[in-house]
Amino acid sequence: MFETIKKVIDFILHIDVHLLEIVNNYGTATYIILFLVVFCETGLVVTPFLPGDSLFFAAGALCASSGLNLFVTIAVCLAGAIIGNTVNYEIGKRLGPAIFKNGNRFIKKEHIEKTQEFYLKHGTKAIVLSRFLPIFRTFVPFIAGIANMNPAKHFLYNVIGAILWVLTFVLAGYFFGLTPIVKENFSLVIIGILVVTILPGIFAFLKSKFSSKKEEESTI
Repeated sequence: MFETIKKVIDFILHIDVHLLEIVNNYGTATYIILFLVVFCETGLVVTPFLPGDSLFFAAGALCASSGLNLFVTIAVCLAGAIIGNTVNYEIGKRLGPAIFKNGNRFIKKEHIEKTQEFYLKHGTKAIVLSRFLPIFRTFVPFIAGIANMNPAKHFLYNVIGAILWVLTFVLAGYFFGLTPIVKENFSLVIIGILVVTILPGIFAFLKSKFSSKKEEESTI
């Protein structure tokens, strides 16, 4: 288990090197690998650890060095992001009723009802913004499906979020990935991307815990 985690961390921190190796070894099949990684991160709730943001940045940098085609890369990443999110939504929608039909000792029925209310009010914003938040982007469409968010509405903001997410990081890699300062400190740039994208989620979690604690104290 520890060895697997170590390999995942090494892959993420040196994703430019590993992605170049994949391109050299598999050629055009790299596009299929890109699609599968993005699809799994956004489509399967069991793989939220996959490196979407840093993968896009590294892929963009490779596009600038002629290792990959920019337009094909963007199209493949968009397809993986949109299809993955849609599949995740459908899984939540179809499995949700079965999970909560007779109650669940881990998740109460009223929590699902509150989630549904939340998505009716804030769902569109959550679908788009979660694209830029690791872990959250994997679970938001799943919860949206459980909450029975309108499918057409979900798909629209799924597409908008995917376009903003993919273009932001792929084009950032394309325009800045080969600059000397970035190229020489690529691992630090990847760490910076991870920190910037993870921090909002940590702050939101701490804020939620603090608010819950205050509510509990006020009821005592």
